[in-house]
Amino acid sequence: MDIKNRTVVVLGGGGLVGSAICRKLIDEQPKRIIVTSLLRSEAEGTVKILRKEFPRVGKRFFVPWWGNIFVRNDLKDTRREDILSNPDTRAMLIEDILNELTEPVLKRSTIFQLVHAYKPEVIIDCINSATAIAYQDIFQSARAVLKEIQKTKSGGKKKNEAGSLANAAEHLLCTLYTPQLIRHVQILYRSMHASGTKIYVKIGTSGTGGMGLNIPYTHSEERPSSVLLSKSAVAGAHTLLLFLMGRTPDAPITKEIKPAAAIAWKRVAYGEIKKRGKAIELYDCPPSRAIKLSRTLKLSMKDAAKPTGDTLKSVFIDTGENGLFSGGEFEAISTPGQMEFVTPEEIAESVIYEIKGGNTGHDIINALDNASLSPTYRAGYLFQSAKEQIRRLEEEHGVKSIAFEILGPPRLSKLLYEAYLLKVCCGDMVTVMKTNPRILSQKLSKEIRDDGTLRAQIISIGIPILLQDRKSFLRAREIKIPPYHGENEVPITSKNINLWAHDGWVDLRVVNMKRWKNRFQQIQTMVNEIPKNESSSRHLYTSEYWSNFKDIDPGKLAGWIFNYEERGMRMKA
Repeated sequence: MDIKNRTVVVLGGGGLVGSAICRKLIDEQPKRIIVTSLLRSEAEGTVKILRKEFPRVGKRFFVPWWGNIFVRNDLKDTRREDILSNPDTRAMLIEDILNELTEPVLKRSTIFQLVHAYKPEVIIDCINSATAIAYQDIFQSARAVLKEIQKTKSGGKKKNEAGSLANAAEHLLCTLYTPQLIRHVQILYRSMHASGTKIYVKIGTSGTGGMGLNIPYTHSEERPSSVLLSKSAVAGAHTLLLFLMGRTPDAPITKEIKPAAAIAWKRVAYGEIKKRGKAIELYDCPPSRAIKLSRTLKLSMKDAAKPTGDTLKSVFIDTGENGLFSGGEFEAISTPGQMEFVTPEEIAESVIYEIKGGNTGHDIINALDNASLSPTYRAGYLFQSAKEQIRRLEEEHGVKSIAFEILGPPRLSKLLYEAYLLKVCCGDMVTVMKTNPRILSQKLSKEIRDDGTLRAQIISIGIPILLQDRKSFLRAREIKIPPYHGENEVPITSKNINLWAHDGWVDLRVVNMKRWKNRFQQIQTMVNEIPKNESSSRHLYTSEYWSNFKDIDPGKLAGWIFNYEERGMRMKA
C-alpha cells in the first residue's frame, strides 16, 4: 500500500529498530508517525532527536506516546513489580488476562485506547513481545508456589502461610505466558478492526539470535535455559497467532519480519556501563579478605567486598534494547558460527518494502520456512569498522573492553577475562603453549593480586575469582554462578566448585591452565592440517585468523570455544 498521507504507529519506536524504521518512513511522506515507548522519557527523547534530524516535517509530525501495551490503560504507567505487589492491581491483571474478552475488557485496554485515539492505517510493532512475556519467568513463580505448598504440608495450614500461598499463586497466574499472549493478540486484532487499520507488521524474534538448542548463551541457568527456550516458544506461538490473524478476512494485512541474528548497533563509545539504566558499582575483594570455601556458599553477601566508590567505565558498543556489550562480547557473538548480527537499517528496509507490496522473502507469515533474516554481508563488512572504533577508543581512554556480564552468560565473561589474563601475562599463544601450567597459574594469580582495578572489574560484574589454592575465592556482594533459585545458601562440594568454575568463575587453578594450553594446541593442530598452499574460502581458522599465534584475542577465542568445545555453532548462515 501507499504510505503517503497515512498515519503510522510505531510500537517500540524508541528502540534501536523502531527508530531506524521511523527514519526510513520519512521518504514515504506519511501524514504523521506516533512514536511509542514504555517510558515517557524514551518516547519524548526519541521524538526530540527525530525532530532535530528532520526539521522540515514540522513539530506535529512525530507524536510521542508511552506506556505498557500489555495491561489496561489505568495501569500503563505502573511498573510491573508494583502491579504485582498490590493485591488490587494484581487482581485487575488476572481479570484482564484470564476472564472472557468482553467489551469492557477490550475498551479499557491500553492497545485499544491507543489505536482508537489515532486510528492508524499502518502499525509497525517493534516491541520484543516474546522477551517481555517470557522473561517474567514462570518457572521462578512456579517454584515459589511449590515452596509455599511444602510449608503448608509440613507445618499445618496456618493463616499467614495460607496467605503466602495465595499471593504466590496469584503471582503465578499473572505470569502465565499463553493466556497473556492470546489476550494480547485478541485485543490487538479487535482494536485494529474497529479502527480500520490496513496493515500490521511485526518485528519478531527467533528467541536465540538464530541459534539452536545448543546455544551457549544463557542467563545463569541450565543450558539451554528454560527461560530462554520460553522466549523462543512464546515467539513461535506469537507467529502462529499472527499467521491466523493474517488468514482472517476482516483483519489487516499481517506480516512478520523475524531476524535470526543479533541486532546491532546504535553507537560505539566510552563511558559508564549501565545495566537496566543503573551504573555498575565497583567493589574490591583483595586476597587478604578472601572468603573461605567451607560448608555452604551464600549467593548474596553484603559485606563480601568493599565498595570502591567508583563505577565501571569502559569502551562499549550500544545494541539498543539488548544493552551495552564489551569489545570481547561483541567479538564473541559476531564470530562466524555464533549469533553474528544484522543491522537495524536492513530490517527497516525490509519492513518498508513489505508494506509497499514488495516481496523480501523475509515475511514469516507468508512463508514460515526460510523466511528469517539471517546475518548479512553489510553487517560483516561493517564489523571491522566497529572493531576498529572499539580499539581506537580503548587506546584513547587507556582501558580494555573485556566483559560487562550484560550479554550473558557468565561463562562468556569468565572465558574473556581468563583469555585476557593470559594475554597480559604471556603476550601470545605460543608462549602459553610453552609455559608450564603451574607457572601460568602463578603468573595469573600475581596479576590478580597486583592489579586491583582489573580485580574489581571482574568481581563487580558478578564473576568470582577462584584462587590458586583451590580453597579461597574473591567476590563482590552478588555472584552470577550459581544462579539464585529461591535459596541464598547452597552446599559447597568439590563437584559444585568445579561446576561453578566452569560456568562462570575466573579459575586460576593449575587444572584450568592445562585446559587453556590444550585449547591452544587444538587450534594449532587445526591450522597445521590446512595445506600450506591452500588459499580458497574453505578454511576460516587459518594462521592469519589467529595472527600467526603472535597474539591472544579473547573474543575470537571465546567464539571458537563456543563453536567447538560447547558445540554451539549455528547450522545455517
